[in-house]
Amino acid sequence: MTTILVVDDSPVDRKLVGTLLERRWSWKIEHAATGTEALAKMKLVLPDLVVTDLTMPEMDGLELVRAVRQHYPDVPVILMTAYGTDTLALEALELGAASYVPKSQLAARLPETADSILRIAEQNQERERLLQRLERIEFDFMLENEPELIQPLVSLVQQTLAGMQFTDFAGRLQMGVALKEAVLNALFHGNLQITRDEIAAVSDRLLGDDEVSLVDQRRAQPEFRDRKIHVHVQIDRRQATFVVRDDGPGFDVAKYSATAGAAPELEEHRGFSLMRTFMDEVHFNAKGNEVTLIKRREKEEAAKTA
Repeated sequence: MTTILVVDDSPVDRKLVGTLLERRWSWKIEHAATGTEALAKMKLVLPDLVVTDLTMPEMDGLELVRAVRQHYPDVPVILMTAYGTDTLALEALELGAASYVPKSQLAARLPETADSILRIAEQNQERERLLQRLERIEFDFMLENEPELIQPLVSLVQQTLAGMQFTDFAGRLQMGVALKEAVLNALFHGNLQITRDEIAAVSDRLLGDDEVSLVDQRRAQPEFRDRKIHVHVQIDRRQATFVVRDDGPGFDVAKYSATAGAAPELEEHRGFSLMRTFMDEVHFNAKGNEVTLIKRREKEEAAKTA
């Protein structure tokens, strides 16, 4: 059974988070009140995922992320952030956290984020043995506007990166998250032109099964239904390059570029912030309907695999 370790110094918040995850996915939930207690439990039994508060006494979320990446690199960590902690959240992502969820959005986002991270983290050991011999791979996909196609694409890229021993587990996980955000942006904001306000207004039924969802409504309309998502992937011993293009009208690249050097508004531009944090280079075309993500191998890694 999948085991999630929830770390929070607030008993109320620990219970809330555990209930959200356990009720939605029937996972086994373990609890820890501090980062120190969490590491002690991980010495005995490794969880599949750690969900931790960012602000805690004794050992805060940043220190816990650093320790988990150092000692248990195969275990992903999700940060829970409170209002006003965007800078600390960004630092945690740079240290190796897989993603973050604002505490104000736990019910709407945490179960799906946890499930997504766990899916990305799955590895296929037999395929990895073959892929370790791979020197270079390049492929192109043309996807319909179907959210169900995104996770298999990310999983394929993850397996390829793992097989080619491209960075460590946490680094590959972050690359998978960045790619997924780019494709989701192409689907929702590019091809289907669903605004952030529209997503917020129907967050509980964006992809609903019991009624015609907002995605289904939009992609059935003539002006949207023939649009495609184009994904180009190239991975070699030096770097990985992902190019994601949609058939939408694009967006104002100058407006995004003007704020790229400033402190990121993580909640407002969460996908862009994750891409920018996890990849070495992020470039948009002039039209704003294509993004190129580049991640280079560390020099020591490249020398070992040469």
